[in-house]
Amino acid sequence: MASETLDDPSPTPSSLGTRAARTIASTTKIPAQLALTTPRWLLRLLPWVAVEAGAYRVNRYVAYAVGDGRITLRAGADGSRILVEDLRELVALHEIADSTVLAAVADAFRTRHVAAGTVLAEAGRPSDGLYIVTQGRLERRGTGYSGEPTVLGILGKEEFFGEDEALCGDAWAHTVVALTNSTLLALDPDRIRELENGHPELARALEQYRRGRGSGSEATPAVASGHHGEAELPETFVDYDAEPPERELSVAQTVLRMHSRVSDLYNVPLDQHREQLRLTIELILEQQERELLNDPEFGLLHNVGPAFRVRPRTGPPTPDDMDELLAVVWKQPAFFLAHPRAIAAFGRECTRRGVPPVIFEMYGSPFLSWRGVPIVPTDKIPVDPVDSTSSILLLRTGEDNRGVVGLRPDRLPHEHAPGIAVQPMGVDRRAVASHLVSSYFSAAVLVDDAIGMLERVQVAHYHEYA
Repeated sequence: MASETLDDPSPTPSSLGTRAARTIASTTKIPAQLALTTPRWLLRLLPWVAVEAGAYRVNRYVAYAVGDGRITLRAGADGSRILVEDLRELVALHEIADSTVLAAVADAFRTRHVAAGTVLAEAGRPSDGLYIVTQGRLERRGTGYSGEPTVLGILGKEEFFGEDEALCGDAWAHTVVALTNSTLLALDPDRIRELENGHPELARALEQYRRGRGSGSEATPAVASGHHGEAELPETFVDYDAEPPERELSVAQTVLRMHSRVSDLYNVPLDQHREQLRLTIELILEQQERELLNDPEFGLLHNVGPAFRVRPRTGPPTPDDMDELLAVVWKQPAFFLAHPRAIAAFGRECTRRGVPPVIFEMYGSPFLSWRGVPIVPTDKIPVDPVDSTSSILLLRTGEDNRGVVGLRPDRLPHEHAPGIAVQPMGVDRRAVASHLVSSYFSAAVLVDDAIGMLERVQVAHYHEYA
């Protein structure tokens, strides 16, 4: 009788195993993937202008503006402090050259804290001062033709109101109500009179402001219309800005290094140099889009005029806020640009109201849209990590439309792609070959109304549904 054997944990195979088979088989490979890569919609959607000499001049007619419409505040030991030179944002103080006078005015402001719902100014009542907002959100209200209430705008940090009323002794023209708990700097009329008595230059400036404010003088019309016969026609010309802004091309660069042994021996099935160059250019283009939005000089977030900045009424971006932004950039708007979290926040507000945005397809991808304008996502617009706020841009694009354009060189030595050059730098004594990879770019806003911004929208607000 044959003896029984235990089961063999590793039975003899009856066919070739997969592990052994792979030793003589090829492996299908794909190019290396970068998780940091994004669609870079801004680079795709911006019309690019070829710059021949490294700089792009934006010629404009002469226009005069005091500044950015805001009074800069700095943190102080006892709260916010006014940047003295920025008091020239007030039209009445614009021509004052003596900084000691401006310092005296800045020191005369007093801090005032108000609760949400406080009426700071009421139309028709005497003014009680000039206000600068240091924290919070306020609403300017008026009265319509038939007596209906109207909303005239939202005031936020570093904006001011009451200049005419406080300096000229007028009654409040509009009502101002605090929407949130707010902090303001206030300059009351009594302090203004004391400052005038102590500073002759300030007294002269305020007197000139009061006289010129309501003179009723009007410029002669430059163009005549509706006349008959041989009427005398007005004469005019368009003056050019003697110092037009120029945009020099910026650069993003890096040095790509590769050992000759790698490039000589490991090029099948993928060319190592080509793959390294492709991934390097991907990283450079990501940085390029980031700079186009955030660079302090030419970045789009830093080139929005004060008249084209919109504040949200309640915090998160609502359909009403997006409509306000469209009312600012109403001439041929091309697309919104927002962080994905801001787009999600807007979608939640639309869901809350029962007005889902229409889906817009472009480049084979779906986009949310509002009023027929696509909302394009980019993670290069920052989200504040402290208060979870971000901004939404609206652009008009193209030279022909007097819009926003991207800038890059017309031609480059060692050009690899438009605006990108790859220049060999030789092989060092360690047999490492180096290549200089350069991307030249910039952006220009041709006319101020080509770009608007819904600023500091709350992206972390959620609704609870029954």
